[in-house]
Amino acid sequence: MQELIPPARLLLGPGPSNAPYRVLRAMSTPVIGHLDPKFMEIMDEVCQLLRQTFRTQNQMTFPVSGTGSAGMEAALVNLLEPGDVAVIGVNGVFGARMCDVAERCGARVVKVEAEWGRIIEPERIIEAVRQNPGARLCALVHGETSTGILQPLEEVGAFLKDGDTLFLADAVTSLGGAPLEVDAWGIDACYSGTQKCLCVPPGLAPISFSPKAMAAIAKRKSKVQSWYLDVTMLQKYWSAGEGQRLYHHTAPISMIYALREGLRIIQEEGLSHRWERHAAAAGHLYQGLREMGFELWSQEGYRLPPLTAAKPPQGWDVEGIRKQLLGDYDIEVGGGLGPAAGKIWRIGLMGENACVQKVAVLLRALQDFA
Repeated sequence: MQELIPPARLLLGPGPSNAPYRVLRAMSTPVIGHLDPKFMEIMDEVCQLLRQTFRTQNQMTFPVSGTGSAGMEAALVNLLEPGDVAVIGVNGVFGARMCDVAERCGARVVKVEAEWGRIIEPERIIEAVRQNPGARLCALVHGETSTGILQPLEEVGAFLKDGDTLFLADAVTSLGGAPLEVDAWGIDACYSGTQKCLCVPPGLAPISFSPKAMAAIAKRKSKVQSWYLDVTMLQKYWSAGEGQRLYHHTAPISMIYALREGLRIIQEEGLSHRWERHAAAAGHLYQGLREMGFELWSQEGYRLPPLTAAKPPQGWDVEGIRKQLLGDYDIEVGGGLGPAAGKIWRIGLMGENACVQKVAVLLRALQDFA
């Protein structure tokens, strides 16, 4: 068996994105123990960098050892108990996945659905909460990876801020690539993944719990159904003071190194500038695709800059050309999911790939099929 040498790809799909050299170099640095005092310092640095990226002061902000879906599960298993009511917006695959996980927690799910490719109007979410007094949770996908929709959160957060219902947001594809203000928008729990706009390989799920969320967790009547994701235990490892940390699990040390470097790169660039860069790259892509006859599939005014859902021109072999881009040009773009399967492409411009140069490479390759 030969040495592993994967092909060099330009990753313009829904994730993962290409990781910068600095991140890959950080992953190759020597491993130390997960209870080493120096590693504890690194953990604290990562948590502080995550607070800056989530735009929050939440003490319980840390990376879950697992991919973005583990972040989703961590949020829901901690916040929900059997019999709780959860109001969840569904306009794509990941809203539906939240419903599935919530039901596995024993919650009664109230779905507020919208057509794929369109936002869920905030007043519909608010009305659903009003009709379900005592709902434990209201959850929305901020950046719906399956449709390229950027769901507005501010109005719902303002409505929920002074009540008992907790506000949960999925920011897997938006964190670091689109404006997200956890504290200012009244978000009580927010999770993401490292492999999208943070430009770190998949393997960690940054998450943040507000004091309101942590207080609700402390009042649970039953144990969290997942031992591995129980934040009351993880808190003693990630958030305890010096000399008070308790072993929970062996953290993925090299991935923590990588996340620290990816977050350092974001802070060096400046978060607002990074949001603007993603929006500018998406604008160039929109223009180029339209000129080639593509139709932008997601709702105008609510498009997710890091991920564009586009319908190829009539007569194109949607899946065949996508495979040819990968095989002949080493460019990955994503296919559609669910009702959009075989109809659209999902083009990711995330992190380092959110730039005019990478857009130009893709558009030049597509001209060969026009």
